[in-house]
Amino acid sequence: MVTSSGLPVLVECKLWRNPQARREVVGQILDYAKELSRWSSSDLQRAVRQRLKCDGDPVLEKVRETTPETDETLFNDALTHNLRRGRFLLLIVGDGIREGVEAIGDYLQAHAGLHFSLGLVELPIFALPDGGRLVVPRVLARTSLITRTVVAVPGGFTLEPSDEEAADLAANVNSALGSEQQQFWQGLLERLKLDDPEQRVPGPARQGYLNFMMPAPGGTSWINAYRNRKLNEIGVELLSSANGAGAYARRVIADDWATVKSELGGTAELTERDGRPLIVDRRTVPGLDKPEIREQAYDWLAERVNTFVNVLRPRVRSAAADYEHHAE
Repeated sequence: MVTSSGLPVLVECKLWRNPQARREVVGQILDYAKELSRWSSSDLQRAVRQRLKCDGDPVLEKVRETTPETDETLFNDALTHNLRRGRFLLLIVGDGIREGVEAIGDYLQAHAGLHFSLGLVELPIFALPDGGRLVVPRVLARTSLITRTVVAVPGGFTLEPSDEEAADLAANVNSALGSEQQQFWQGLLERLKLDDPEQRVPGPARQGYLNFMMPAPGGTSWINAYRNRKLNEIGVELLSSANGAGAYARRVIADDWATVKSELGGTAELTERDGRPLIVDRRTVPGLDKPEIREQAYDWLAERVNTFVNVLRPRVRSAAADYEHHAE
């Protein structure tokens, strides 16, 4: 299922007297979520079209049957983002859930790359005098909803805890900062022109970075355009997950650095971060609040993003295909 806000919902139904329900069902639904996180919205639409034997955008059409006012662009953007980040609502539905949920934390830790909420729903079935059955759904109260939160921190940024007493102030500051950063990226996107028609352009983010996803399975490779306010630095870099096709592509491209460097031009360099090769081009730009300085930063970022996409996207696609072939 999928909500009108673009949130995928996975439901696993089990008879709770089934021994599998107590342990394996939790790991099973998390495995389903892991596999689904490798899909794009196009993959999902294709699967639904094949299942329903129809054309067009059947996912959106089904959603609009219950929520006609759903905006197509916002829905598809949200669905793509949630699939890529593994942000799902997972529901385990049983006829008589009695076991506590404390042990479920172990399963959640094993799937640290996904952002999901896990709920337990009890569906007790009662026999009626006339031979019918009454089903009464009940979301378990106490510890019924378990949320796994993952914070991804891009290079050059740090994560610091705030005092509880300063929570309200921090929220206001973060809101203002997010709005300012969103305006910054909106300005870049208005000027950005990409040669590659297949490259998806993200919306203006409220964080200090924009991710341009590369053609590697599971969203494991992306070009990151960032702005580090603390260092007065802007940059563009090729990033990936720690493992999988994206990490493999990153190593393959780094091995061909002499050729890649000449094609990227600028001040692109090959360095390391966390023991992995890092291809990056960065520039120190103080005074971004000044309109003329900001325009120069936009010009530089727009050119660098376009060049990085032109040079690295086909290489990531080729390396990812090789990785998938060898994995078979």
